[in-house]
Amino acid sequence: MKRPLVDWFTARTWKPFAFQREVWRAIGKGESGLLHATTGAGKTYAVWLGALQAFAAASEGGRPPPLTVLWLTPMRALAADTLRALKEPLETLAPQWSAGARSGDTPSGERAAQDKRLPTVLVTTPESLSLMLARADAREIFRHLKLVVVDEWHELLGNKRGVQVQLALARLRGWNPAVLTWGMSATLGNLHEAMHTLLGPGAQGTLVQGQVPKKLVVDSLLPGRAERFPWGGHLGITMLPQVVAEIEASSTTLVFTNTRSQAELWYQALLDAKPEWAGVVALHHGSLDKAVREWVELGLKNGQLKAVVCTSSLDLGVDFLPVERVLQIGSPKGVARLLQRAGRSGHAPGRPSRVTLVPTH
Repeated sequence: MKRPLVDWFTARTWKPFAFQREVWRAIGKGESGLLHATTGAGKTYAVWLGALQAFAAASEGGRPPPLTVLWLTPMRALAADTLRALKEPLETLAPQWSAGARSGDTPSGERAAQDKRLPTVLVTTPESLSLMLARADAREIFRHLKLVVVDEWHELLGNKRGVQVQLALARLRGWNPAVLTWGMSATLGNLHEAMHTLLGPGAQGTLVQGQVPKKLVVDSLLPGRAERFPWGGHLGITMLPQVVAEIEASSTTLVFTNTRSQAELWYQALLDAKPEWAGVVALHHGSLDKAVREWVELGLKNGQLKAVVCTSSLDLGVDFLPVERVLQIGSPKGVARLLQRAGRSGHAPGRPSRVTLVPTH
């Protein structure tokens, strides 16, 4: 590990984990691979700092280097948060590098500037990447690309968006076979199959598994009187008093629902029950305006919000350290999704994560 990287960790009183060092060594040797580690263990810095250590020294001085690292995320909210995390070490480790994001949220003015010159690291979505690859000058703008990072690979693997990523990677490798590819996830099952699907036919890769102890608490919120509980329905509003009590007893809570309409109904129900919570209880889903979503995300990061009712728009690796509790209204529709949502609380190494299931019938 190079001295600037050591100093950056020391300044934050951090100590790199063994799996982070392993990823740094692999990227330094020009290897592609897959990193599988628990939520909040430091996967982003494992791959990102490895990229800076491997590629930043060769581009010192002058204007920002051309597009070098492409960071794919499955969600717009995750793109914004990832960009903030990637920018943090740049001033110390790669001051000459520039960073930007490109998704459906990107303003037209910023898109126009990117069309002239892309940043050194670009955070984008599979759909936006496919549009970029369709450009007449695509081969030229990706000519200097050295690394593609696929975040939350489990969210894309096995569906049409994952195939879209595989096709995009095949195109980029066809232009430049030396491009490295790294995937990241916390909830994959068959790791070797997942890695080989990402890296392509016949490719060899390095599988890194982060063994960072993580305590996970899964419990249930029970109704006051079970004999009065409904036999059917999915909204779960009957549990409103218990949910209000849990929110009151915690600093910051995420209340996950499975649909946007359910999120809207729960948000309104909470405000009706507690009018004084106006301004400290918020709503977050993909149909809201970008400015509203960013305000909610910033409020969560700063610990200014008491609770946020949300959908899968906040499922993935968004880092909201102040979040203390996670409530899941109804079924999470799968164990992997439950683990992802649980990981929104205690999102740091050594901190326990807790998710409470709220039954609807």
